[in-house]
Amino acid sequence: MTISNEDDLARLKEVGRIVANTLEAMGKALEPGMTTSELDQFGRKLLEVSGARSAPELAYDFPGATCISVNEEVAHGIPGARRIERGDLVNIDVSAEKNGFFADTGASFAVPPVARSIERLCRDGRRAMWTGLRQVGAGRPIAGIGQAIGTFARKNGYTLVKNLASHGVGLSLHEEPTEIATWPDPSERRIMSDGLVFTVEPFLSFGAEWAEDGDDPWTLYSSPEAPTVQYEHTVIATRNGPLVVTLAG
Repeated sequence: MTISNEDDLARLKEVGRIVANTLEAMGKALEPGMTTSELDQFGRKLLEVSGARSAPELAYDFPGATCISVNEEVAHGIPGARRIERGDLVNIDVSAEKNGFFADTGASFAVPPVARSIERLCRDGRRAMWTGLRQVGAGRPIAGIGQAIGTFARKNGYTLVKNLASHGVGLSLHEEPTEIATWPDPSERRIMSDGLVFTVEPFLSFGAEWAEDGDDPWTLYSSPEAPTVQYEHTVIATRNGPLVVTLAG
């Protein structure tokens, strides 16, 4: 969508804060021994108390309020009986709808104790996301996002998963512009318009370059199998640069 008035901006910011606060609270609640279903139910209650509805459940009949992916699961993990253990790498993706507006955010959390390399991967995953976000602005090329993230990944010895792209969001969970690469894409020619709403969500890895289907209709796995993190914000392209709407507070 394209934000065109203050009322729409206020509603988008509202749902953005809700998903951001939910993600932050879920990250703090994450502990060894709990199941991913228990963590998801905690997130569901937070969304409901805020008057929001799970976007993947609403839009796609996803079997959970949030997506929770552990270790080899790179995205769209279904909450269930899997118990979180020490040393796990857990990705939580929270998206929701309120008053007709959608926002989407995500982050990866390392459950201590973990190797320093995993701590660095998490730190650099967040840095990669912000490297892309700094390229956002009205009149700027969409390709600049993937080029900047690709340069960051290459300089720091990482790979990027190249079939999980960023996307437009706002009036639905996934909308135009679709397939925004967070890796260098020479064919990308689109320009960001003023008020354009979309996500920036690179998948940074120690070797994975693809997300492969698994045994269920949803969960995607890293290929080659390797530790992978995802960090995601919903952002608006403005004449003054990026306006991130999924900040907790």
